[in-house]
Amino acid sequence: MTYDRYASPFSWRYGRPELRALFSERERRRLWRVVWVALAEAQPGLVSPAELEDLRAHARDVDVEAALAIERETHHDLVSELQLFATQAPIGGGRLHLGATSMDVEDTVEIYRLRRALSLLGAELRRLLGRFGERIREHADLVCMGFTHLQPAEPTTMGYRLALYAQDLLADYDHLRFVFEQLRAKGLRGAVGTSASYEALLGGNGASEEMERRVLAHFGLDARDVSSQVYSRSLDYMLLSALAALGASLAKFASDVRILSAPPFGEVAEPFEERQIGSSAMPFKRNPILSERIDSLARLLPAYAAVAWQNAATNYLERTLDDSANRRTILPEAMLCMDELLALAYRVIDRLRVDERRVAQNLRTYGPFSGLEAVMMEAVRAGADRQEVHAELRDAAMAAWSALEREEDNPLAHLLAENSALTARLDPAEIRRLLDPSDRVGTAPVRALRLAQRIDALATFPEQREVS
Repeated sequence: MTYDRYASPFSWRYGRPELRALFSERERRRLWRVVWVALAEAQPGLVSPAELEDLRAHARDVDVEAALAIERETHHDLVSELQLFATQAPIGGGRLHLGATSMDVEDTVEIYRLRRALSLLGAELRRLLGRFGERIREHADLVCMGFTHLQPAEPTTMGYRLALYAQDLLADYDHLRFVFEQLRAKGLRGAVGTSASYEALLGGNGASEEMERRVLAHFGLDARDVSSQVYSRSLDYMLLSALAALGASLAKFASDVRILSAPPFGEVAEPFEERQIGSSAMPFKRNPILSERIDSLARLLPAYAAVAWQNAATNYLERTLDDSANRRTILPEAMLCMDELLALAYRVIDRLRVDERRVAQNLRTYGPFSGLEAVMMEAVRAGADRQEVHAELRDAAMAAWSALEREEDNPLAHLLAENSALTARLDPAEIRRLLDPSDRVGTAPVRALRLAQRIDALATFPEQREVS
């Protein structure tokens, strides 16, 4: 890696080296050559054994610089690679690309790379879900304050809150599995998808279908029933929109971590390394940089998907070329972006610190308010006037809020236990019990554990084998 010219952060900073290698220019051209050799092998009678041996011997002789030099004259990257391969293989080079159009080669490789990348991402998402399941079990019964509109609401449990994130991720996992099955090759069909050129070469009677099957078998691919010159660009949109949806789920999780780690919440904290620096000016800072990075990178995904939508909607008739340049960016970067997001999210959930002391403190501070309706219902059940009780409870609640603003402990239970209008109907001990938030989480622990069990039973993500 050189640092004296612009390079996309995805080429060196974000994503696994394995994925960066998959989408590298060298690997792209190597895979083109795999298609060409497989095509020659699938055309018996047109390519001799000696010619095949020559092609196989030079299939790995990728020289990007030499090909780019040719491209400066041809202005066609695949043709330039084809010409270079042909000169490297003087015996068999003249048999390369028989009957093919460029997109027979390019789109076969592209679908393979997308499926290979998606299988790696799916495995990472399953690993992330597994860790979520463990943390859900760990905190299934930890009662905490729930918040709506960023204001105290009613109690929930920390495990149940984590289960909410995991449930969204499970839906994303199923969505990605569906997309993976839809990513099928367009096949080797020639200029407009009819296979006319191959049929002419091979004598007709559907002989091109067996040739296509043999070539695609090298990549572990199946073909769609019909195609134009290219595979449907709606598949790109389907894939990138699914990644955008997963990005939204991860961003929601990261945003909540950021909120809950900030004062006055302070209930969780993402990992902070021993030598990590939060600010160049403020040595005390412990910024949630992993969660912030998740939210930052995730915003790219719907933008990539929007470009893919345009490509799908305007790929006129049997094909146009106005999608080609942007697909070089949006497809690999979307995959690398998601790879980084999944790695970041795993780091956060794996070592997420839950401050049970602060959780309990927030529950003591705000939890009693959530019991007011229960007090009102029991008082009415005991014969009190509902409107009169509501007024008494409101006055006590406002007084309690004022005490909190003075940074005093919440006096609500004390105020109600000494309210004669209420104690005429309810025992003070019963009032205090009704205000205890730890008994008001409903079925949250059970449902959280049930979701963790669903994660345990999750099927492995389909694998796209690597082409050597």
